[in-house]
Amino acid sequence: MTSPSPTAPAASRNWINAGTRAAALEGLEQTATQPLDVLVVGGGITGVGVALDAAARGLRVALVERRDLGSGTSGYSSKLAHGGLRYLAKGDVALARESATERHHLLTTIAPHLVRPSQTVIPLGDYLGRAEGLKMYAGLRLADLLRVSSRTPAALLPSPSRISAQELLLLAPALDRAGLRGGLTYWDGQIEDDVRLVVAVARTAAAHGAQIVTRCAATDVNARSATLTDTLTGDVRVVHADVVVNATGVWADRIAGGLQLTPSRGTHLVVRSSSLGDPRAILTVPVPGTVGRYVFAIPQPDGLTYVGLTDEPAPGEDPYAPQIPEADERFLLSTLGTALRTPLTADDVVGRFAGLRPLVSDGTGGASADLSRRHLLLDRPGQPITITGGKLTTYRKMAEDTVDAVLRRLGRQADCVTAELPLVGAADRGTLGRIAAPPRLVRRYGTEAPSVAALATDDPTLLEPVAAGSPVLGVEVVHAVLAEGALDVDDFLDRRVRAGFVPADREAIRWECTKIVERARAALRSGR
Repeated sequence: MTSPSPTAPAASRNWINAGTRAAALEGLEQTATQPLDVLVVGGGITGVGVALDAAARGLRVALVERRDLGSGTSGYSSKLAHGGLRYLAKGDVALARESATERHHLLTTIAPHLVRPSQTVIPLGDYLGRAEGLKMYAGLRLADLLRVSSRTPAALLPSPSRISAQELLLLAPALDRAGLRGGLTYWDGQIEDDVRLVVAVARTAAAHGAQIVTRCAATDVNARSATLTDTLTGDVRVVHADVVVNATGVWADRIAGGLQLTPSRGTHLVVRSSSLGDPRAILTVPVPGTVGRYVFAIPQPDGLTYVGLTDEPAPGEDPYAPQIPEADERFLLSTLGTALRTPLTADDVVGRFAGLRPLVSDGTGGASADLSRRHLLLDRPGQPITITGGKLTTYRKMAEDTVDAVLRRLGRQADCVTAELPLVGAADRGTLGRIAAPPRLVRRYGTEAPSVAALATDDPTLLEPVAAGSPVLGVEVVHAVLAEGALDVDDFLDRRVRAGFVPADREAIRWECTKIVERARAALRSGR
């Protein structure tokens, strides 16, 4: 294989890579005399959302992240942009409305290439009484009213309906036919991948002038400065800003004194879709004895299905790699199994992942499933502005509230524009459908797909899978190094394509991906 040529597309100013990182670090040396407007600490979805909103309003912004983009909670969600059905079940109409509104922005303007409509089915069997089924359908109808109020067209998210057992089995073939009375179906938003969304937001922020620096640990964080340590070189510098934002998620209480967080573990299992008959819709099974809690089987485009999720207190867990107890696996398999003809077993599980939600504690010691998913903004004099809690779907609104607070501190005014600001690669669905590039690239890169494919101009083998049986193409590895901030092969495998969710799949492609990463890094260093 020849060295990949990093010929820059027209929009290369949105690239994030080792070169832009080095330039950003050099620029941060000047902040003692020319402070930033905003320093954002934390490179999850909330942090990159704040960086984009601030940069789009004309502020001078830098974001620092201890590890890689999306390496914490933001990378371990269910990959859904949902309209708040669960919040309606708990009576929180305001939060449900906010979710429906943000889902609308993601589906229609911000990221139509990464967030798509997806059908969900709820089987009505012996495990779900008729009265409960009626209540669930009423909840779906109420959620549809929020869809209408958010202006999302029914052509994009059809209204909920009842379907026959025959129709249900076409969508979810593994269901148990015995006692099946039919089902309910509704449509919601599904994200191609949560880290792909994080990276797209970060790159869009970079296009608006934000400096994005990963592998950079922030300590001694206060209202106007932070000490940054380059974890690759050990270099230490103090960076000054007029406002510092703490967007560190489950770590937020380490910076914000007095904040009480209750980390909650959300565990997912990974199975081959074939073990569930290759479902064509998300399967939802209620958790017995609960209100508004479900286990989902969420099919992915490349032959995997994610089964999730749990909601268990996890004090003291490592936020980067929380332990997944056998009890979580038993809970997920047994709950899903109540609706299946042949329940899944541990032998069907090919991977597992979990993340910690940064839930704001109410101090009562109640179950984590009962805590609010609302976000919390702390703007205390003499301290960094802290934003935490919330949900992946509502990241943009969280960022808007945060930057509003930043501007109040700065004594400036500027309107938020992110509700109508497309991310890099975004386009309407008609345009996306006409792009001449491999379907996988269009699905993951949108309008950038032809530029990604063009990285194989000097080596056509880069348009082939990196290994037999893998959906990953060689050009994806090159693009991750050149444009998406992947500094090593682990960044690529574990976050840009999520191969780490299935250890056997990761091992099968690691060596070939390592070779491509090294050649792409060499080409980037040489400027070719």
